[in-house]
Amino acid sequence: MLSLITFAVFAQTRQKIESGKRYPRLVIRGAMVVDGNGTPASGPKDIVIEGNRIAEVVPLDPVALKEGRARRPEGDAEIDAAGKYVLPGLINAHGHVQDERGGVAMPVDYCLKLWLACGITTVRDVGSDMKKTLLLREKSARGEVAAPRLFVYALFAQRPTPRNAEAARARVRELKEAGADGIKILGTDRDILSAMLDEAHKVGLRVAHHVGVEETNAWDDIKFGTTTIEHWYGIPDAAIPSGRQNFPSTYNYNNEVDRFRYAGRLWREADWDKLMEVLDGMVESGVAWDPTLVIYEASRDLQRAQSQPWFTDLLHPVLEDYFRPDPAHHGSYFIGWSSTDEVFWKENYRIWMRALREFEQRGGVIGAGEDAGFIYQMYGFGLIRELELHQEAGFHPLKVIQHATGNNARILGQQENLGRVRAGFAADLIVVNGNPLENFKVLYPTGIEEMRDGKAVKTGGVEWTIKDGIPYHGPTLLNEVKQMVARARAERKAKAAQR
Repeated sequence: MLSLITFAVFAQTRQKIESGKRYPRLVIRGAMVVDGNGTPASGPKDIVIEGNRIAEVVPLDPVALKEGRARRPEGDAEIDAAGKYVLPGLINAHGHVQDERGGVAMPVDYCLKLWLACGITTVRDVGSDMKKTLLLREKSARGEVAAPRLFVYALFAQRPTPRNAEAARARVRELKEAGADGIKILGTDRDILSAMLDEAHKVGLRVAHHVGVEETNAWDDIKFGTTTIEHWYGIPDAAIPSGRQNFPSTYNYNNEVDRFRYAGRLWREADWDKLMEVLDGMVESGVAWDPTLVIYEASRDLQRAQSQPWFTDLLHPVLEDYFRPDPAHHGSYFIGWSSTDEVFWKENYRIWMRALREFEQRGGVIGAGEDAGFIYQMYGFGLIRELELHQEAGFHPLKVIQHATGNNARILGQQENLGRVRAGFAADLIVVNGNPLENFKVLYPTGIEEMRDGKAVKTGGVEWTIKDGIPYHGPTLLNEVKQMVARARAERKAKAAQR
């Protein structure tokens, strides 16, 4: 209730906000607010944060505000959000905490700070060094490191890989005891999948399934109760009348050029009516879909993927090396990639996007993730591009934001705690210089240019990323990443000169 808040006539900011410092009572003033539940923007509003929770969201009378007689909640520190938009912190449903690429060390801060600079306050990590990431999760929870909150989904198929139902159940219990928040599975046989999911349900672990071209497909996820299907393998496969894609006799799944070339021809082989049965089955059994449209975009437009403008100042040389075509690096498969391949992939996207629209219209839950660190996608930037692609797929911007906030919170089982600008929820918020409902590009930390009074004006970017009540200044984080990249490039250049 508003009566529980101490009000005062609006005063100037009491103290300058320090990046990385939590305040007992922080007030965000005068914002347009986009909730994570798909409802329209509204404002102006003051948002009161006490510790790490949203204490109140206070609607303001615009007339009283203009005349200077509006009653405003006081705070120990304040952020002026007049003319800006506040959203729930973005949730990345498919991230990888990475401190190396291709066996070469890379600062983990590079990954973490880019995520925060892009407004990402929560990451579902679906494959990393579990022990390291569990420690990082606790440091993040205590506010000891600038990082999003982490949900660690441990890789099920760690060696020794479970070979029978008993071993599968034991692995699930082992991961639960180790502290995992969930499980990530890759290609697996039906009997193993069945036992693993049954045990995961018993111990309360959610499961993300990256289905491959394997024995199982979406019908198995529907039957056994997977939490999410990642990417899209397994969904069109389940709707192919012959039961298997029409691969050429020379096809080798372990050859990634083959794998991704013919993946670009998969959706066209699915029968649409059968596909609708698959989607209805997913809806009925509560299997959500995290499509990661962004991670395959290079397959339909390689030149665009290789020349993204932020690469100039922000692409770490270790990641740059990993992106170069190399059969030894997963996802670096662009050897002999042709315009014909791109044409097939463009058709793939048209059908895939149509299926996504149908899935949501039938009641399905769609999330948003990036899978950055692979295939020319940088951390954070990948998720923002994912939002643009959801809009291209035909979703209203309000629904797109819901995919990356409220829906992702639901996927995590955190819908009562994350993904909303609502009293009682965790204080995970972003303050944006611009209107993302008009242009998702304002979320990129590099900003945009707009024409105002005949002049080009630099604007955009997430000004503040507030995670667990701690405000992080977006431009400061981005500058730190730029310096990190510049140092790494200089060190590499110096070593090359010594050879």
